[in-house]
Amino acid sequence: MSNPYLTGNSTVPGGVGTGPASVLSPKGTNSPNGTNQNDDDGQGSALPRRKPRGKAVAKLGLGLIVPLALLAAWQLAAVVGLISPVTLPAPTAVFEAAVDLIQRGELRIHIAISTQRVVIGFLIGAIAGLAVGAFVGLSRWVDTLFSPTIGAIRAVPSLAWVPLLMLWVGIGEDSKVILISIGAFFPVFTTVAMALQHVDKNLVEAGRAFGLNGLRLFTTVQLPAVVPSVISGLRLALAQAWLFLVAAELLASSMGLGFLLTDSQNNGRVDRLLLAIVLLAILGKLTDAILGVFEKWAIRKWA
Repeated sequence: MSNPYLTGNSTVPGGVGTGPASVLSPKGTNSPNGTNQNDDDGQGSALPRRKPRGKAVAKLGLGLIVPLALLAAWQLAAVVGLISPVTLPAPTAVFEAAVDLIQRGELRIHIAISTQRVVIGFLIGAIAGLAVGAFVGLSRWVDTLFSPTIGAIRAVPSLAWVPLLMLWVGIGEDSKVILISIGAFFPVFTTVAMALQHVDKNLVEAGRAFGLNGLRLFTTVQLPAVVPSVISGLRLALAQAWLFLVAAELLASSMGLGFLLTDSQNNGRVDRLLLAIVLLAILGKLTDAILGVFEKWAIRKWA
């Protein structure tokens, strides 16, 4: 007797046929009436239920407890006099520094320029990491040839690239974007390559049995299998891009949060220095949250 899964003509007691997609994308078991037994509404949708909005608000509130407590302790220590205002100004002083820069029209420029550099560098590095990681993860020959070299380059500290980029590219905007791209490249490359190398071989063989090869096999079977790993790599790359921003803005910058850090240090403005650190933390978290929304959408669509 032939195997019904290999012929693609398997039937169930109700006479409903199942094709290759039912094997490669098992969203549930077909019941005799043609509906999906895993679906609660019987409409053929196996998407997970959305969490109630109240739970999301509660989660956000719980996440704010620690930063608000730290802020209150910081303010209390400054008011009581446990900390010298020269060493660590109070949160109110940092807020006043922010208001001063806003009134001067400088703060929004610092934020906009730094965010633009991070976004552009992240996109370039992520795309390059996805492409190179896919080649290395799918080909043993490419892995053997390039992985040792890429691993050695990955070990180079970010500041070591600064003088070289100044000589090669100059002190313009290109050198800063390139440095951020280098930082964003390696997390994406590493996660994509490792994830593709560990895709279930039985799943790949099942795809080939249904005539999928090359790009179709990659987009239909291998890529959906590694979507969670790819998103994790992207989130790591985004965090790395913000880390490399400060090093990038050491390249003769006159604007940006990295410049604000170094300029505040040189002028002894600890309040502005702390403001730059707080803004980097907030912007990093906001961009990561945006990528988290994309992660949920991508997993629902492809994984």
